[in-house]
Amino acid sequence: MTDRPHHQAWREVLVLNIGREVVSGSPEALRRSIAGGADLRIYSEFYHDEHIEPNSGRHELVQESMDMRTTYLVDERWAAGVITLRQPVELPDRFGPRPSLSLFLYNEDGQQAIARPMLDGPPARGVQGPSPPGDHSEMPGYHELDRFDDGTNAPSSNFIYDFNRLKYFVREEWREVLSHSAEGEVLAGSIDAVAQAFRAGAEFKIGIRGLCDDLALPGDAPLNHEVFVQLGSCYYYTVERCLVGSSHPVARVRPAVPMRYGSNGWDFAWLLPRTDGTCALLIYDPYTLKPQRTFERFAMRWFCR
Repeated sequence: MTDRPHHQAWREVLVLNIGREVVSGSPEALRRSIAGGADLRIYSEFYHDEHIEPNSGRHELVQESMDMRTTYLVDERWAAGVITLRQPVELPDRFGPRPSLSLFLYNEDGQQAIARPMLDGPPARGVQGPSPPGDHSEMPGYHELDRFDDGTNAPSSNFIYDFNRLKYFVREEWREVLSHSAEGEVLAGSIDAVAQAFRAGAEFKIGIRGLCDDLALPGDAPLNHEVFVQLGSCYYYTVERCLVGSSHPVARVRPAVPMRYGSNGWDFAWLLPRTDGTCALLIYDPYTLKPQRTFERFAMRWFCR
């Protein structure tokens, strides 16, 4: 094999024990890394017969590592991440019984949540709202906090699972090259730096402020937040001097401390941001799977690697 340059390794910034107490690192270190555009992976440990297949007798330690492709910094004081590319699986060898997006959400304190927009048929049109607690008697380490919308196409729940250990890893390869207001006014960096990185083959990620303001509860002021997501295909317009990026899927969740799912408090979307502050959004209603197209302006930060 040909030797290649060693890229920056994943760095452990926070470890929680089974009681979600800090063992090493700190939430503050995690937040600083997320604010700098870092990628996030979360490692967990559990026993197969306690978490996957209760009473199977297969008391085997399983170690899991998860990629959080959407990350949140809420009110400058809380970090969270969401898995956006996963289908449900039945370990150790098959997919789950119903195809869906498996939008697991992890908070910095270890509190978790799951939302599943179903993809296997016409959307169910049940009543939205709180649902009865689930029966988790065979899984004593699973503590459900609440659940919603069981009869619909988009059930969700908030919970705590007593993982033996949770480790938060970051990779800090991203470099901020441009920050601009919602009106496109350059606040730091430059479009020249963006163009230079683009022509050198760089990948891009954005931090976008206020992306989920429209999910605030009626009468509530939206909580300040920044959402980070990587871009896939990018296009640089050489006369207009504008970069256009097509995002990876984004889980949009009502900002809160901690972050939680609830009825009409989340959806999933794709973004088409531009370095002039404009952004096209293709938002899917998880209950109907119908898309909505909007065009808005946001303050954004652009990162490259």
